[in-house]
Amino acid sequence: MVDDELSMREYLEILLVREGYAVTSVPAVAAACDVLAKNPVDLVISDMKLGPGGSGLDVLRAARSRKEPPEVVLITAFGTPTSAVEAMREGAYDYICKPFDNEELRLLVHKALEKRALRQENSTLKARLLPGLGGLLVGNSPRMRSLWQLVEKVAPGRSTVLVTGESGTGKELVARAIHLSGHRAAQPFMPFNCAALNEGVLESELFGHMRGSFTGATHERQGLLLSAGEGTVMLDEVGEMPLSTQVKLLRVLQERKVKPVGSAAEIPFHARVIAATNRRLEAEVKAGRFREDLFYRLNVITLELPPLRERPEDIPHLAGFFLSRLAEELGRPSLRFAPETLTLMERYAFPGNVRQLQNMVERAATLSDSDMLGPATLPPSVRGEAEPTARTSEGGEPVLGPGFNLERHLDDNERRHLLAALKQAQGVKTRAAELLGLSFRSFRYRLAKHGLTDELDEPTPRA
Repeated sequence: MVDDELSMREYLEILLVREGYAVTSVPAVAAACDVLAKNPVDLVISDMKLGPGGSGLDVLRAARSRKEPPEVVLITAFGTPTSAVEAMREGAYDYICKPFDNEELRLLVHKALEKRALRQENSTLKARLLPGLGGLLVGNSPRMRSLWQLVEKVAPGRSTVLVTGESGTGKELVARAIHLSGHRAAQPFMPFNCAALNEGVLESELFGHMRGSFTGATHERQGLLLSAGEGTVMLDEVGEMPLSTQVKLLRVLQERKVKPVGSAAEIPFHARVIAATNRRLEAEVKAGRFREDLFYRLNVITLELPPLRERPEDIPHLAGFFLSRLAEELGRPSLRFAPETLTLMERYAFPGNVRQLQNMVERAATLSDSDMLGPATLPPSVRGEAEPTARTSEGGEPVLGPGFNLERHLDDNERRHLLAALKQAQGVKTRAAELLGLSFRSFRYRLAKHGLTDELDEPTPRA
């Protein structure tokens, strides 16, 4: 409580202590700043006029500058609330005019503290959930700092966000960060892969369907956009969506209503939509593979994730983060990188981006017998060496020479087969998975494991 009149301080202190609050009262701005600096404060009540030492606006600014700012209620003279309204624009919770009713003040204090409690609860929730992002957004480079600032700005709204970037840069994690940083954090986050399902199933999963609307529809189903409630739906690999489904998605985003398959009724939905792609949608529009009107609808706000090769200064931070997590999991707290190991990592291009770095750190920590991870724990390609290969004898049996490693040899063969399947399938991953006899989920895992991006082969239009 800040007021330069002793009688008012004593009156309000008695009133609020009777309500069960712990109250500290001071006469001036300097004393208020001292209390704020030394004690946790939930609510500040300050008179606007505090004599020659400052005003309630100075108290407000001091309170708002704290790391966890308290709510601020200002007391102003009857008929002159203009300055108090201006203070609210600077972050004050509310104001009350003299003379005021005791019950009015009690209610205002209760509501202000309730808001403070909700804000603290939300901060606690985010602090508990954000580490689950896996650290892929760790980084002190200017581009990552700029990205985090954009995440903070867009999180409170409901505008559609388009997240772009190469495979392995952490697009889903950015979408989760947007979700967890806003008021939707306690609501569901539902990622959905647009490339994993055929056209009919894709629409059913997104929009829902009525019983009997198609073969196998034995019961009514609510789609993701409705079942997410007021949460977030992430449309991953939106560039893979069939053109016919793109038309329907455009209408859904424009009208904010969903029409389940087989239904004549449209149902409003309240979920936020975040789209993600590793394709250049402008090029896809020119090639006729993506609708221009849907592109502009999704492209309200764009967040572009830089590839790891464009922010090498973040590599030591990321590698250290992953290693600290592994050290805890493996029960080896002394695990650390040799300086020359980090230097080699910083020089490497990382075609698979952050996901490849994470796998590399896991490989080094798992296979190393020493707590000091030297250059030998890195793959030969990172060290600038050629991979030793197996030769074949005249009888067809492999001849194993010095330096041969079966795990690396199998990995190399797997990588070559993945590339061959992608080339044969003209870049369509669902077809490539079928050629290799793999499920789509398994195929995506192997692509990520080897750090293969979709840009390796330019895809051709679907038939």
